[in-house]
Amino acid sequence: MTPAIRQIHAVPHVADHLNESTDTVAATLINRDLSLLEFFRRVLDEALDKKLPILERLKFLAIFSANLDEFFMIRVSGLKEKTDHKVEVSPDGYTRPELLAEIKAQVTEMIDTQMKCLLDDVIPSLAQNGIVLAEYNSLNEADRNAADEYFKSKIYPVLTPQAVDPTHPFPYISGGNINIALIVRPELNKRVARAMTNVDEFFVRIKVPSFIPRFIPVGDDGRYLLVEDLVAANVQMFAPEADPAKCYQFRITRDADIEIREAEAQDLLQEMEANLRQRRFGDVARLEVSSSMPAEMVDYLTTSLEIEDDDVYTIEGPLNIVDAFQITDVNRPDLKDKPITVSTPEVFTTGESKFDVLRRQDVLLHHPYNPYSLITDFIREAVEDPDVLAIKMCLYRIGANSPIAPLLIQASERGKQVTALIEIKARFDEENNIEWGKKLERAGVHVVYGLLGLKTHAKTTLIVRREGDELRRYVHLATGNYNPATSTVYTDLGLLTADEQTGADATELFNYLTVYSRREQFKKLLVAPIDLRRRMIELIGREAENAKRGLPARITAKLNRLADTEIVNALYDASRAGVKIDLIVRGICTLRPGVKGMSESIRVRSIVGRLLEHSRVYYFENGGKSETYIGSSDWMPRNLDRRVEVLTPIEDEHMKWFLTNQYLESYLRDNAKASELQSDGSYKRPEIKDGETFDAQLSFQKSSNVVSIDNRAF
Repeated sequence: MTPAIRQIHAVPHVADHLNESTDTVAATLINRDLSLLEFFRRVLDEALDKKLPILERLKFLAIFSANLDEFFMIRVSGLKEKTDHKVEVSPDGYTRPELLAEIKAQVTEMIDTQMKCLLDDVIPSLAQNGIVLAEYNSLNEADRNAADEYFKSKIYPVLTPQAVDPTHPFPYISGGNINIALIVRPELNKRVARAMTNVDEFFVRIKVPSFIPRFIPVGDDGRYLLVEDLVAANVQMFAPEADPAKCYQFRITRDADIEIREAEAQDLLQEMEANLRQRRFGDVARLEVSSSMPAEMVDYLTTSLEIEDDDVYTIEGPLNIVDAFQITDVNRPDLKDKPITVSTPEVFTTGESKFDVLRRQDVLLHHPYNPYSLITDFIREAVEDPDVLAIKMCLYRIGANSPIAPLLIQASERGKQVTALIEIKARFDEENNIEWGKKLERAGVHVVYGLLGLKTHAKTTLIVRREGDELRRYVHLATGNYNPATSTVYTDLGLLTADEQTGADATELFNYLTVYSRREQFKKLLVAPIDLRRRMIELIGREAENAKRGLPARITAKLNRLADTEIVNALYDASRAGVKIDLIVRGICTLRPGVKGMSESIRVRSIVGRLLEHSRVYYFENGGKSETYIGSSDWMPRNLDRRVEVLTPIEDEHMKWFLTNQYLESYLRDNAKASELQSDGSYKRPEIKDGETFDAQLSFQKSSNVVSIDNRAF
């Protein structure tokens, strides 16, 4: 079956917009889950690229595994919950059982590719460079003794084997951990033997806690043992009758999609904390087992965990490659990418106050090529400035070691009015955000935990400063989170401005977030769920009307995900009207490009490289009077309808020129890290003409991403 597409007969209404090249017709939309798997495939392709340094390839193998984990925790678990006896065909042509079967086939194939890459290529290449994954039996006596001593002192005391017998039921298995399974036939004393008349063997499970390093150093020469191999080698310390050669690994993935009934919650914070405690008890969505595990043991686990055979994935190699980040963090710069060139815009190098700079001009920042410390320094300057009266921020993913939250605490302690919108429903960052929220509250910060029924995803800061007899507002509007840790590996844009109307809009935005003072629209900002969807549809429709009238019409959009059916249909209509549309979509894209009579003028590409493309930019030609927006929102139902999102127009002509002619065009030129979406849902690398390759991310590094026009730096 071709990736991400099915031929269907059961949905006749889709024939209005289809290319009928066969006796069947293709669905107008690409399935979003299979599109996401295609993104994972592109990540895996980076690991297969032998031109990359070896530790970078290992990093991509780990990222691929992390992506799959979340996919099963959220998407697959959700599909399994909704599978029933009804036969419902979605617009992409799949029933849920068919989709689950296709997911199983594609994931199995990709895991096989991953393991072959790891075992046949990456591990041998690491060994050639002095990083060796050793086997216990290959160690000399001195090294084995040292490893055994490490086990006895650092690992053995925290392990708890659990046997299953008539008095000990099958244990609870937590998600994500490596588990060792074995069968033990103990020599029971007479009293126990009488009680266990019909029992002569036991299933035993040993959990390896996540706080134990997965890779155990052997000596100081770059050799490592897998912790599960060391546990197996010493298993007779737990049970003298155990056979180290018959220890097998397994790992489960549980449903982690928390359902919050906000309308029924008296206290959202307490409700969220209670749900987080329940997350670890979610249904099992996947069982991974080592390929050496006997079929009878696999069947036993399947039955005990109450899952189906299709939920089992046999792994020909180590489980949980996410742990390989431990190896990619070793200090071997010769086996990694060169550090990214980072430069500070010239306007911020004179020692002048950032407030003075922003009163003269707006500044556009491009991370990580511009240091994120500029934002942290801006907040710090606001904290220390006695004329700053108020600081208000939207914090979606704060980060465990965030410098931002402590600065807000300092600001509150200095008597400033500080407001923090903390999103406690930010998936997998809930606990961290809740902890910071409590610390901020204790320091006197006014903390708001989002809006009822909505996630606050906007990346916005408002600083109010007293200047003479007036109050001036300074605003930061961005595409990325206030998280310096991710800012080094995500590409993002941010606008710093003292524009009066933008400041007024930001004030109304925070009022909306704190007291639900909903406006129908803002002066400049586009805000979801208020008017963002409507305006996006209007802007796309305007390009279609301009094309029909013979005016210049073009749409270029760079975003993370596109899966909103109304937006997709509007783009199809614009394409039929003759609008040239270029979409740079990192991950999910349900739009099917290049279909005759529907999307012939639409081109979709994805950039997967060293950095995670995270910025969102929307360009509309508008008959020669172009409009460009940046912000936090993708074209997804959740972003347009169920989140607070903000897009801001870029009005400075120099910045617009940069975003249009250098920024977006670089991604459209890329033929090194780009893949182009085909109408069948697959992706292909673009042709390299005349042997010339162009890497957008690399080009920004080479130019230091500083564009000076009329003494302005972006």
